[in-house]
Amino acid sequence: MNNPDWRDKNKLVGHVAIAFFFILISIATTALGQNPIIRDDRGREFRTDTMPQRIVSLAPNITEILFTLGASRQVAGVTRYCDYPPEAATRAKIGGLIDPDIERIRDLAPDLVIAFRGNPLERLDRLERLGLRVFVLDIGYRLSEIPNLVEKIGAVIGRSEEAAALVRTMNEKAGRVASVLAAIAARPRVFLKLQGEGLWTCGRESYFTDLIEKAGGLSVTAGLPKNWLEYGVENLVRDAPDLIVVLPRSEDDFTQTRTWLKKRPGLREMSAVRDDRILRLDENAASRFGPRLFEALEELARLLHPEKF
Repeated sequence: MNNPDWRDKNKLVGHVAIAFFFILISIATTALGQNPIIRDDRGREFRTDTMPQRIVSLAPNITEILFTLGASRQVAGVTRYCDYPPEAATRAKIGGLIDPDIERIRDLAPDLVIAFRGNPLERLDRLERLGLRVFVLDIGYRLSEIPNLVEKIGAVIGRSEEAAALVRTMNEKAGRVASVLAAIAARPRVFLKLQGEGLWTCGRESYFTDLIEKAGGLSVTAGLPKNWLEYGVENLVRDAPDLIVVLPRSEDDFTQTRTWLKKRPGLREMSAVRDDRILRLDENAASRFGPRLFEALEELARLLHPEKF
């Protein structure tokens, strides 16, 4: 019992056991992703080691991302504007973007509400006071921000692997377009007309401006420090864009807009209108800040540079 060699051996075994214990903890922590915490764009912390079973989405692009990530069964409620994919229409409606129904959301008993900064802060605060977890995301201005958006949603709903695969797909689409357009000789000057009456368009703070640039064009309104604005006929005549891209909801809407441009005094004399250089880009896909925007990128690049595709 008083043998020093015996005591030394026991100490050695003890040290080895302790070291092995900490190695196991390290391996387990790594396997769990080391830090099962993610912050939303307000800086609030959310755990990612549990998968929410009932999610309410407060924006169409968030709904699309949830369904694309395979979380359709987890989606309990959506806004009245969430119409893609078609299955989204079967979910309970909780109001609109700026008027979400607090009582309706509460009654759905979600364990996660995913919102964006365009939703009224006062209503988001009310949801939190009811004890609901509200994950808030920023409104993006560049296509390069969409992968991060997808990754955050994937993490908070327990679908990080699906999010990583979707990000790879989006990056591949953007890469193909960039490669095809790498050697273009010139960029057409583009005026983007939103659906509806008048000349509503996008400014520097809109992701549409970034979309046009990445598709190989130059927006004539890119220098305006706004998100959305109504443009004057005189300004558009002065700008004399090479192409007019219209975002209609249907083929009939496009026909009506095209006819309006051709009849409107001042506009009908523009070369882009006179020579029928009026192009259609699908409004539903292009107006959602989500994965389908990369499909719109490919479509717009083909419209602006058909010779390259």
